[in-house]
Formats: sequence, C-alpha cells, structure tokens
Amino acid sequence: MAGVPGISLRGVSKTYRGRGADVVALKDMNLDCPPGSFTALIGPSGCGKSTAMRVALGLEDYDAGEVRIAGQAPATATASGITGVAFQDAALLPWRTVTRNIALPLEVLGRDPAHYSHEIANLIELVGLKGYEAALPGQLSGGMRQRVSIARSLITSPEVLFMDEPFGALDQIRRRQMNVELQRIWLETKSTALLVTHGIDEAVFLADYVVVMHANPGRVVEVIEIPFPRPRSDELYSTPEFHEMTDRIARVLHGQ
Repeated sequence: MAGVPGISLRGVSKTYRGRGADVVALKDMNLDCPPGSFTALIGPSGCGKSTAMRVALGLEDYDAGEVRIAGQAPATATASGITGVAFQDAALLPWRTVTRNIALPLEVLGRDPAHYSHEIANLIELVGLKGYEAALPGQLSGGMRQRVSIARSLITSPEVLFMDEPFGALDQIRRRQMNVELQRIWLETKSTALLVTHGIDEAVFLADYVVVMHANPGRVVEVIEIPFPRPRSDELYSTPEFHEMTDRIARVLHGQ
C-alpha cells in the first residue's frame, strides 16, 4: 500500500475569483480522517463541502495549506488509483453493461479489465447485483445504478473512498436502505471513507465522525464523534440516542 491511508487537510483555503465579489469557499480548513474511518461532512449549501472533496481529489487547486491523501499529493493519489469516488449522479455510460461500467476506472488507469474479472464479479455480488452483469443502465432502477457507481469506485481497491451525495436523488425509504447497504460494503472493504451529505440522519447513521461546516467563509466549526457500535441496523433510526445525536448536530448547524 502506498503511503499512509487517510485524508489530511491542514490550513486549506480556496477563493473563487469572479468579476463581482470573490467567494471564499474554504478558509483555514483543517480535516483529519483516521485510517479506516468513516467521516461525514455536513453543512448548508455553499459551505464548501464539495469544494473540500474536489480539492482532496486533485480536481481543484487551492490557495494555501497542505493536502495529503494516503500520504501523497491529491493528484498523485488519484492518478495512482488509490482513491475511489462516487457522485450523486451515477454517471454510467448508457451503452456499457454493468460489468463494463465497473471496469471503466481500470481502462482509465491503463489496466486490462480481463485481468480483473474475478474482482469485478466479487464486487457485483458485494453490491447485490448478481444476475445483472449484462444489464444496461436504462434497465436499472436509480438505486441499482448507484450500486454500480459504488462498485465502480471500489474496483481499484482504493485506500480512500470519496462520496459526494451518492444517494441524494433517491427517496427517503430507498436512501435509508442504501445507507444500510453502504455500511455493509464499507465494513468489508475498510477503506478510509469521506462522505459529503446534507442529511443529518445519513451522517449519524454512517459515520464515525461528523464534521460540521458553516459558510461565508467555508470552515469547520465542530467535529462530533458518533458512539454507536457497528454494524448499525435501521432500527437505530428510532432510538432516543439517535434522535439526541441528530438534534445536537442540528443545533451546531444552526449555530445554537
């Protein structure tokens, strides 16, 4: 394994320059995700959550600070295949089957998918899509397409997994079902995971640490450790302890 698994942003600032007023997306942001942990970034729209993730992936430059992904610079980590990413839009290629969509990152990295047939088959089974190997995206439900997206993000066996609102387009019932599934998959892979979400429930259910951000400028205001043991079932949602935790995070979000 290359470097030390984990995500580290130290004193990171990012300003978008425009013809009008500049927008300070991030200001002196510090974030540390321990190896093998699951961290959720939560905050209002425009607080810099997605910008922080794009900086960590090497998709955005930053003005100041230091970013390390598994001990490497972001662009180096991404280019080496030790990061995986799943976005809200599954972004599957409509003419490719489930199997060939999952294989896409291998082709981008110059690897022969034929050498990974066993890994692809295992991932299809892991995300619950066995029997759909030859299906096209148009034949799948929204939740199934997101499962393909997650499998695709895992095909390079990433040390670090980034997810930006992967279930944001799903209804509440399917979203909770996918949260349970994502936890199961993550527990088997044990990658360092960073999730961007607007959902307090989702953050509390999935994460070891919830990082609360405020906007104008985008910054971290509190890191809250989630004490619930794993694996977590959907029964957790109805417990008093779960509601107490979501209420606590809501108060921090609203500056109370």
